[in-house]
Amino acid sequence: MTDKERYRELCATEPSIPIYSRDWWLDCVCGENKWDVLLFYSEQNPDAIEAAFPFYIPFKKEIIMPAFTQTMGIWFNPDFEQENYTKNLLRKQILCDRLIRRLPKHSYFIQNFHYLFTDWLPFYWKGYQQTTRYTYILPDIRNRAELEKNVNNNTRNNINKARMKYQMKVTSGLSPNLFLEINAETYRRQGRKAYQPIILRQLIETAYARNQGNIWGAYDNEGRLHAAIFVVWHKNCAYYIAGGGDSIGRKSGAQLLVLWEAICEVSKISASFDFEGSMIPGVERVFRSFGAIQKPYFTISKGNRHWLREKIGTLRRFFL
Repeated sequence: MTDKERYRELCATEPSIPIYSRDWWLDCVCGENKWDVLLFYSEQNPDAIEAAFPFYIPFKKEIIMPAFTQTMGIWFNPDFEQENYTKNLLRKQILCDRLIRRLPKHSYFIQNFHYLFTDWLPFYWKGYQQTTRYTYILPDIRNRAELEKNVNNNTRNNINKARMKYQMKVTSGLSPNLFLEINAETYRRQGRKAYQPIILRQLIETAYARNQGNIWGAYDNEGRLHAAIFVVWHKNCAYYIAGGGDSIGRKSGAQLLVLWEAICEVSKISASFDFEGSMIPGVERVFRSFGAIQKPYFTISKGNRHWLREKIGTLRRFFL
């Protein structure tokens, strides 16, 4: 059995693996043959996986991030956590070193690591660089009273305005076609092409089939859709993946309303909510206004991407 086959088995039983690193997600965003994984088996128990390092390698010697995927990086099996901090830190550094050495030869590497990965020194020691980025997390969405208390007053007022003044109603289970249409409308308003609609459709359809995702939409009293968001989840966390809205939805507060209703609904399924972060000031401000906690995570990189690959990526974003 290959590491990839063994990893698929692990994903089926291990709840702590983030959704972005799960096999079904990687199949959607990378293609089944464009990603692989390195596994480290415990020396004490050769059948147990102590760490995993999935990666996307669409081109020879280039390891990069796939679309719609906030983080990947190294996953450490929580069953092997040690109480002694110093010993545990050393253990993880050794694991990182061994996994880095086993990566395919590459001239360019860039990966965002999950915010639970806090020590990038093994990469630094091997010549990699790091940039800090931020996501925003609601750590316990099951506590509805605490959730409501922490929402910014302005955001709360805009949510109420969407309900009362504009009579917006939120429903779930929107079709992929309808969502892709309003998602593309957002990009058109900004003078841009919709981002990777083929991959986004695949994600929506797969999440629906697995009962691990839904689309919520805000409609006015005439049945017109003004805002929508796509959220995926597993037991530990739900994730905001993509959204869309028209100009009315932005003014009416419909986008805030639909996001709030989605968070409340997924609180019945998941423990926390990840807004997926943004370095854009306006977007960051909206996520923070829900009372979310800022979490730093690492973008680790090395080398330079070939100019032709950069050009191909630009053309794909324009034409697809």
